[in-house]
Amino acid sequence: MERSKQVQIGLLALLALLLIANLFGGGIKNWFGASEGAQIRESAAAMAGNTEGQLRSGNFNRTNQGNGNIPGTNVNTPGADVPTTTIKYDEITYDFGMADEGTVVKHIFRFTNTGSEPLIISNAKGSCGCTVPTWPKQPVPPGGKGEIAVEFNTKGKPGRQSKQVTVTANTTPTDSHIEITGEVRGKEQPVSKGKK
Repeated sequence: MERSKQVQIGLLALLALLLIANLFGGGIKNWFGASEGAQIRESAAAMAGNTEGQLRSGNFNRTNQGNGNIPGTNVNTPGADVPTTTIKYDEITYDFGMADEGTVVKHIFRFTNTGSEPLIISNAKGSCGCTVPTWPKQPVPPGGKGEIAVEFNTKGKPGRQSKQVTVTANTTPTDSHIEITGEVRGKEQPVSKGKK
């Protein structure tokens, strides 16, 4: 058998083992000891001082952001052993008033982890491509504060607007919503000329 065929068979066998481990064992990490929930708590406790400093300074920038998952946690896996907590927003709706079409409206929604476990936001998604949220990718310790920045691009969106952001986290229920609303003043339309 050719060497490349042996490599392909080996990779397929490894993939099958990983799939079986996830289906029946709750993930490969559970086969080797600590639960995912315990690992999350340990990780959050180890970095609590650093996270609080980042929150106070507002230093959550794109270099601290990943794909929405904390490495090794399987946060997006249904039934994962992740302890739940609670989130409280300072405001859930922001009305920007009137904006000219083509401008980008920005707002920061501040929140507090009001529970007793680290808050892990695994995703935040706008109701359309024109609404882009940015959220902290590190766990927010109990009592800690955080920010979700939302940008709404008004290009091609004249009229009354209401855009929702769905925030998915280790809360019950897992989804919470924040909203940006307002009126977009459309650009002047050129007068159409009649056909000759």
